[in-house]
Amino acid sequence: MIVKSDKEREGMRAASRVVKAALDAAEKFIKVGVTTLEIDAVVEEVIRSYGATPSSKGFHGYPNASCISVNDVVVHGIPSLLTVKDGDIVSVDITALLNGYQGDAARTFAVGNVSEADRRLIQVAKDAFFAGIEYAKAGCRVGDISSAVQLYTELNGCGVVRDLTGHGIGHKMHEPPEVPNFGKHGTGAPLKAGMCICVEPMITAGGWRVRIERDGWTVKTFDGSRAAHYENTIIINGDGEPPEILTL
Repeated sequence: MIVKSDKEREGMRAASRVVKAALDAAEKFIKVGVTTLEIDAVVEEVIRSYGATPSSKGFHGYPNASCISVNDVVVHGIPSLLTVKDGDIVSVDITALLNGYQGDAARTFAVGNVSEADRRLIQVAKDAFFAGIEYAKAGCRVGDISSAVQLYTELNGCGVVRDLTGHGIGHKMHEPPEVPNFGKHGTGAPLKAGMCICVEPMITAGGWRVRIERDGWTVKTFDGSRAAHYENTIIINGDGEPPEILTL
């Protein structure tokens, strides 16, 4: 497992502030009638205004600065001329590289007259994140986070996507360890002070199974149920202290 130095952690804080600014700009811009491509353009403009670069653009051929996933798309939705409609839920996932360091976060936003069921789904995803990071402490294990996310999500009647996980982060977008959103308490990699990870519940209003579209990127729920995504980059602290959330 990769433990970050003080200098590296400071670099990640700076990159994470860029991600937070881009997410805030996306939230303000999203409304009925805009396209997901226009949202992506706003995200890229903000990232570049800080002297950073969007990490996803060109990553294994991915074409855009952000992943924008609408309704039954869980993650990796490619921005397009798709128009946001009243009642949609829109997930925006952003990773930015600044001076060699990565920051990564995602949010799901409600647009217009969203159903109570969808608002609750979005809230459960967020609350599952916070349930998980109760165990994001030195001396715990990755599986402690995973099991807490799963337990909270399933007790609230939602499905936990199993084909996609959170991850370590640093100089690279994806570093060890993987951080699943399901698992058993007391299993997985040990957590150490100075580790940086992304915890990111991806949950559904239905079953946990997903499918990948022909574009090779877009991940949709298998049963057509709606999905929500909530992610932050965090630093594991020592002495039983709670983690530092960099993208809030």
